[in-house]
Amino acid sequence: MKILDWYILKRYLFTFLMMLLLFIPIGITVNLAEKIGKILEREVPFAAVAQYYLDFTIYFANLLFPIFLFLSVIWFTSKLANNTEIVAFLSSGVSFWRFLRPYMIGATIIAGFALLMGLYLAPKASKGFNQFKYKYLKSNKNVVQTTNIYKQINDNDFIYVSSFNPVTGIGTNFFLEHFEGNRLAYKITANSIKDNDSVYRLLGYSKRIFGEHKDIIQSASRKDTILPFNVDDLTPEEYIAETKSYGELLDFIEKEEKSGSSNIGRYLVVKYKKWSLPVAVYILTIIAVSVSSIKRRGGMGVNLAFGITIAMIYVFFDKVFGVMAEQSSFSPLLAVWFPNIVFGILAAYLLYNAKR
Repeated sequence: MKILDWYILKRYLFTFLMMLLLFIPIGITVNLAEKIGKILEREVPFAAVAQYYLDFTIYFANLLFPIFLFLSVIWFTSKLANNTEIVAFLSSGVSFWRFLRPYMIGATIIAGFALLMGLYLAPKASKGFNQFKYKYLKSNKNVVQTTNIYKQINDNDFIYVSSFNPVTGIGTNFFLEHFEGNRLAYKITANSIKDNDSVYRLLGYSKRIFGEHKDIIQSASRKDTILPFNVDDLTPEEYIAETKSYGELLDFIEKEEKSGSSNIGRYLVVKYKKWSLPVAVYILTIIAVSVSSIKRRGGMGVNLAFGITIAMIYVFFDKVFGVMAEQSSFSPLLAVWFPNIVFGILAAYLLYNAKR
């Protein structure tokens, strides 16, 4: 690697790291100032708080990864432009494409790290972050579907619960239908159902076995039995997709698709974002270099203002289309990749003009 490549790559990675080290403590401080009252009021153990902020660091960094990268590239490239270093590079015969190469090498390193974080590190951190939040900071906050739950558990079994209390673990007006081929083999109903460590207690239990010539009815005021599902399968948390590694997420989505879950859009958005973020690293790097490689009147401030505006628009697009995919029939794939498509076109346009 030549001196130019090493010089720019070192500045690229160092500035990005400094940006993380600057903003993450600020994020922790703001979050702690907001939550400290509830933490003290509920006497949360120190170990739980420490683990929460470790998870928060990873969660926060993964969430705002593109903005940190974008601003760091604008910052140090603007400094190079203001010091006329870029003019010196290009005047020595270095083409703009050659000048851009170390940025792409740095983007590859960051994209690889972003992919690793999204596939494996961020899911674990998201699980701890959300569990702490709903356990200590949002008491009795329902994070699961609680009414009119109808779901296909496997190829043969369908269940329904009219209401479910996630705090007590009790559901009301429960039934399970078991099919063998296209024939209903039996149906279990109960006034209430409660999970006791994978053994379900049914009150007002009744089971009707459908025979060719005569039905058999079994009933009991209370019955403890094992059923082919668990409470997590029945009512998954809203954030459950974020807590799974990529392999687990694929299996979970396949299972939810078979069961006819209404939350498939939300889960697919999480899946596609794991791959769109590394691509966004390249796009935002090209935009940042194209914008800040030209020395402007007003200096670094103008470039940073433009960069912050672009970053906010990117986040706005990402959030709006993500919500559309989660709550409507809008394609999750298009929703996730639309910001990259739009900003990819913008990157190509800005790069063309920067070369000139």
